[in-house]
Amino acid sequence: MNTVVTTRNDQPNFTAIKQKQQAAWGSGDYGKVGVTLQITGEQLCESMDLRAGMSVLDVAAGNGNVTLAAARRFCDVLSTDYVQSLLEQGRVRADAEGLDVRFEAADAENLPYEDNRFDNVVSTFGVMFAPDQITCARELMRVCKPGGKIGMANWTPAGFIGQLFKIIGQYVPPPAGVSSPALWGTEEFLHNNFGQHAENIEIRSKMFNFRYASPQHWVDVFRTYYGPFHKAILALDEEQGNQLQQDAINLIGKLNVAKDGTMVLPSEYLEIVITK
Repeated sequence: MNTVVTTRNDQPNFTAIKQKQQAAWGSGDYGKVGVTLQITGEQLCESMDLRAGMSVLDVAAGNGNVTLAAARRFCDVLSTDYVQSLLEQGRVRADAEGLDVRFEAADAENLPYEDNRFDNVVSTFGVMFAPDQITCARELMRVCKPGGKIGMANWTPAGFIGQLFKIIGQYVPPPAGVSSPALWGTEEFLHNNFGQHAENIEIRSKMFNFRYASPQHWVDVFRTYYGPFHKAILALDEEQGNQLQQDAINLIGKLNVAKDGTMVLPSEYLEIVITK
């Protein structure tokens, strides 16, 4: 997959793009999908070897999976996102467990924090959706302390979600000049954007299993709650919307390992731990 190179004349309007993204992620109810990914946040915290008392910034935190995982390890956690409704979901989850977490609205491409502030900076399937990818990568590195760690979980282009992005893009093309979020799930992107200021980069290929009652159940959940899929369906006429859903079911059919009518679908992602 090639990174799109832009010039002055075709520089994307990132502000307008982010406003549309906010509307997309605020539509439906991403939390219904997000909570199923909790295990990835727990595993990331273990891979980072988080210790009690460490400061942790969760960027593009969504409804707080890695936020909660870090707080359960008695870290000092600040959870941020640019969708207020998702932050509120994270707050409810933290309160339910009696966890001490701070929540603030923040843009991943313009974090309102001083340089070298946090021991750890984390994001699970969050920062990869920032349209200005290079600026976002710089921000993660900027706010992390020297010797600190940046931990991420990012979907790969070849995995299930990466392939789903490509299918959606055939029906609703991304804004001109904006690269696929799945680039964050490639070693080339990670080394190009973090390698210069990293002491070490650890990258592990992992699988998350999407477990649903059936392929149709997955479609029903994602078209209702998952912002990008939900908004794509709304943008299409009925025939195109039905075809997009059928294409998703066909993809699931190729990758589903369950033989009993249910859906158990391994989706590849990269777990990344960068030491600054």
